[in-house]
Amino acid sequence: MSNKPPFLSGKEIREKFLSFFAEKGHKILPSASLVPSDPTVLLTIAGMLPFKPIFLGQQQPEYPRVTTAQKCVRTNDIENVGRTARHHTFFEMLGNFSFGDYFKEEAIVWAWELTTQVYQLPPERIVVSVFREDDEAFAIWRDKVGLPEKKIIRMGEEDNFWTAGVTGPCGPCSELYYDFKPEEGLENIDLGDDSRFIEFYNLVFMEYNRDAEGNLFPLQNKNIDTGMGLERMAQILQGVANNYETDLIFPIVKAAASLAHIDYQKADEKTKVSLKVIGDHCRAVVHMIADGISASNIGRGYVLRRLIRRMVRHGRLLGIEGNFLTPLAEVAISLAEDTYPNTREREKAIKSEIEREESAFLATLERGERLLAEIIEKVEEKGETVIAGEDAFLLYDTYGFPLELTQEIAAERGLTVDVRGFEREMEAQRQRAKAAHETIDLTVQGSIDSLAEHIHPTEFLGYQQYQTESRIEALLVDGKIVQEATAGTSVQLILDKTPFYAESGGQIADRGYLAGDNLLISIHDVQKESEFFVHHGVVERGRVSVGQTVTATIDKYYRNRLRAHHTATHLLQAALKKVVDESISQAGSLVSHDRLRFDFNCNQPLTPSQLQRIEDLINTWIAEAHQTYVEIMPLAEAKRRGAIAMFGEKYGDIVRVIDIPGVSMELCGGTHVNNTAEIGLFKIISSTGIAAGIRRIEAVAGAAVLDYLRLLSDIVKELCENFKAKPEEIPGRVYQLQEELKATQKELEKVKSELALLKSESLINQAESVGNFKILVAYSGQLEAKSLQNAAQKLLEKLGEGAVILASTPEDNKVNFVAAFSPKVYKEKQIAAGFFIGEIAKICGGGGGGKPNLAQAGGRDTSKVEEALKTAREKLIAALSGG
Repeated sequence: MSNKPPFLSGKEIREKFLSFFAEKGHKILPSASLVPSDPTVLLTIAGMLPFKPIFLGQQQPEYPRVTTAQKCVRTNDIENVGRTARHHTFFEMLGNFSFGDYFKEEAIVWAWELTTQVYQLPPERIVVSVFREDDEAFAIWRDKVGLPEKKIIRMGEEDNFWTAGVTGPCGPCSELYYDFKPEEGLENIDLGDDSRFIEFYNLVFMEYNRDAEGNLFPLQNKNIDTGMGLERMAQILQGVANNYETDLIFPIVKAAASLAHIDYQKADEKTKVSLKVIGDHCRAVVHMIADGISASNIGRGYVLRRLIRRMVRHGRLLGIEGNFLTPLAEVAISLAEDTYPNTREREKAIKSEIEREESAFLATLERGERLLAEIIEKVEEKGETVIAGEDAFLLYDTYGFPLELTQEIAAERGLTVDVRGFEREMEAQRQRAKAAHETIDLTVQGSIDSLAEHIHPTEFLGYQQYQTESRIEALLVDGKIVQEATAGTSVQLILDKTPFYAESGGQIADRGYLAGDNLLISIHDVQKESEFFVHHGVVERGRVSVGQTVTATIDKYYRNRLRAHHTATHLLQAALKKVVDESISQAGSLVSHDRLRFDFNCNQPLTPSQLQRIEDLINTWIAEAHQTYVEIMPLAEAKRRGAIAMFGEKYGDIVRVIDIPGVSMELCGGTHVNNTAEIGLFKIISSTGIAAGIRRIEAVAGAAVLDYLRLLSDIVKELCENFKAKPEEIPGRVYQLQEELKATQKELEKVKSELALLKSESLINQAESVGNFKILVAYSGQLEAKSLQNAAQKLLEKLGEGAVILASTPEDNKVNFVAAFSPKVYKEKQIAAGFFIGEIAKICGGGGGGKPNLAQAGGRDTSKVEEALKTAREKLIAALSGG
């Protein structure tokens, strides 16, 4: 065997891994979405995350053995991306999992077989680690695999003992390392030497449960959780220096280099870092948008926005001007589409989102450049030579301005940047980010989780039945397990079976009651915790206890309103695709008893004509009385037939399909009408934008339309009485009042302005001479900002060459400032009105800015107006003296 393994493409590595374990009886499952069902994490950050409920014992596995290629995104070490050989935001984790089936010996032996026979890694180049107390794993590697003891390194708990958290599932692990320098021998091996070793396969033996006291107890079902980094294995098998130069990423890097007119192989390290960052982030951005994530300022939307902005910043460092990300996205899509077809299916949305965010950020960068110019001017005015680290970080964090660019521009003016101060601010932000998220919490939290080992999942019968005879399996009060509860107590109950729909898929839960012998519990909410339906209610009468049999009944009228709104939501999506754009997809929804809300990807506001057509089309479908069919089928069959899936939702191999032939077909677990005629009517209430590229329609259907019409009728009646007019006359009367109000306001503003000018003329006597200039610094009472500005301009005209600073307090906790400078002041003396008045406003707890000749600012602390004006006068005199 050659001392180096044969070349394999990234695609071949992935396929061989999955095929190998399929031959070992594993079910190949598709990658889960990057939007996890687990609310404790923003993004899917590990290959095992989709199986968390199984590892906790909350969910029964469909298959005892599975294997996946899972796409993941992590940003906790984002500053290392491009700077090390193998840090990434987006990566693929190849994994094989056993849920109470095979265990340690099979996992180790198969890992060895895969790496040495399938991938043909030379055995002499593989070193493994085991937990220091795991004699069993050590013996398997030595006796079953045949590894020399010197190549089996015992390591401590920090490196080789996997834990879910303070409590919960845990166990030792064994890691496989590839040795780039076997000629250095086996004495004193240091697996932490990144230049020699790369860890490429981790085997976790989940065999214990840790309690709150730290005691370890054997798990009844021992599990296997493994992870092989696809990019790392590609680096090894393709014989390249780092993950970025593999065929998984390098085509993007190469395309970016071409746009920047750079030869990657000849580039310096700094340039390569920027190219690698762009290559890495481009993959993450494409897959995140493909999975339905849109850029925003919160949550996973902010992660996406940050990645796009980093790409733009690094592009500018490479000298790329203007928009350049869309062609790189095309490269990333072409690399991914065979394995992840949704990247090509969502091509239009991906490119549109990227282009919009890129354009918006380029404008933000321009604002950052202007702010930097003001900061430099301030530093130079003080006679200093260093830009504060806080200022440099403000530019970086708020405006996306790279430190390197700040340093470059500063150097052109003979200035430097306080890099240590910048790094302190950066580290503080990094610690805040790490504390916020990016760990997988598998801890068995709360009483409900602890019940998982003792009770069976709830059987849901609510599709067919509105009432069931049910047994109370568990009872909780304030989240704590109890055996009974009496009247007046708020309780949470888990039943063996239930007709109550638990909130999911945007549809809120059913309401109803549980009844027994002298017992009545009103149910106002039902939440699904893994496979348990938790009924939230109040004991209205009697005493309830665990094991008791009750009659569970849902509110049929309430359910029917939910059904009408849910089916109407499907019709709305179908109508949007027909009227607006076939590529429109759902980005969120709410199905309630009184309304529906539908969020969708769309870059432009809908016109009144489009909204009318959508409404008319839906009401036509309702009137046509289309039958609704519910089918259970394999996921692949549903997709083949064109069923629409919700981005971010996790689906099993078998799915529920709601089919309205010729109109709509969607994967959905919600409750629906049997025939569209049952909906009755559909009415759009509003259409708004809620985020960049995301629109929202709110509407009512069925009985809720009558509620809405009654509300409108009451409003119209009240207006008719107040205006003494007929309904059809109200718009004209309102328009007439608006015009009268505008005319009155305009006249009032004119009078106020004239009065302000008259008052300001008396201030001219307070002007004083400073060298060849005249200055006026004064308080102008309660003038509004616009009147104050007009007054300052008129006073400056009378002064000639000089400066006017005015302040006013139009209301409590509000201060207005205006600075008006003549040309000689801001040109010869280089005193900019915007920067000057912004500094003065800070004294009153505010800020502001504007042009060099005219600027406005504001503040909140009216008690410091006098101090601010005094400071302004002193600074003006100092700046203009001797001129």
